[in-house]
Amino acid sequence: MITVKAPGKLYIAGEYAVVEPGYPAIVVSLDQFVTVSINRAHDHGTINSKQYEQMPVIWQRKGNQLIIDNRDNPFEYILSSIKYTEIYALEKNRQLELFDVNVNSQLDATDGRKYGLGSSAAVTVATVTALARFYELDLKKEEIFKLAAISHFMVQNNGSFGDIAASVYGGWIAYQSPDRQWLTQQLNTTSLTNVIQQTWPKLKIESLTCPPELSLLIGWSGSPASTPVLVDKIAAKRTQQKASYQTFLQASRNCLQKMIQGFKQKQVALILQQININRHLLHQLAKFSGVSIETQRLTKLCEIAQHFGAAAKSSGAGGGDCGIALIENKSQKQQQLLQEWQKNNIQPLNFNVYESTN
Repeated sequence: MITVKAPGKLYIAGEYAVVEPGYPAIVVSLDQFVTVSINRAHDHGTINSKQYEQMPVIWQRKGNQLIIDNRDNPFEYILSSIKYTEIYALEKNRQLELFDVNVNSQLDATDGRKYGLGSSAAVTVATVTALARFYELDLKKEEIFKLAAISHFMVQNNGSFGDIAASVYGGWIAYQSPDRQWLTQQLNTTSLTNVIQQTWPKLKIESLTCPPELSLLIGWSGSPASTPVLVDKIAAKRTQQKASYQTFLQASRNCLQKMIQGFKQKQVALILQQININRHLLHQLAKFSGVSIETQRLTKLCEIAQHFGAAAKSSGAGGGDCGIALIENKSQKQQQLLQEWQKNNIQPLNFNVYESTN
């Protein structure tokens, strides 16, 4: 049996802008995992997961057509990961085999509701990594990232792959997404091996070290949100609101560049200042797009955190899921902050940053 685990993630800053090639974000890996095990099989292969058995089917109406949206269905990512890892294996002259896949996830609540920790990315990374070992492909981290990104892209084509990077590399990461148009063109015109070996335009993955004086606190709003759907809504508005959207992108880049500098130079005050600025930028984006990013409960989460001296904002696409707060370790108010969250139906998540060891 081959067993692999991949961590979940949270966005710290740079959401929405990071979907555009070359615009930075900061993302962090957490010590909550998707575990994938692969066993050689004989008559037929299976894919099993107790967490994903009751996944709802989401659909929409387009005219009179019923359209199934599978972008929140983890099985779609598992199947895509198998497909593209096996294409790569065939290009490396491996013989394909039957196998059983078993998936176990810590990235959702016990009742199945999503925390928003990037479960689709983690299950993609874990499946690709496990299959690469199964077929003895000897992939480096960059190759796992690219193969997982392609597998994910074929299910959800509007993401940034930042959650894939967090799952592969671990720790705190400064991230810029690649040019997806270029990637589409390459996938249509050349071999998968060649695509993975090339330098991807605009892609940047850089490890950061969080200043030891800072603690990351995570609060769950209790309300799951669909990242692909929210990103679709923003994408629909960006052509109608070109000037506002470009202003947002430039301001986000400026904010993230300063925040990354803060991490590199251990400037705690600068990091906290830019977290608050990034929250304000997301408010502006929500206002001109009409998309609800910071829900009432996420607003309460941020207000409580700020009352106790932390910098706080929604994490990821918003619309529910988690919010984050960064607070100085020396502050005696951390416990009071967490207690106040609980009083207001915000669940503190006792997760830690996961640093990859290999």
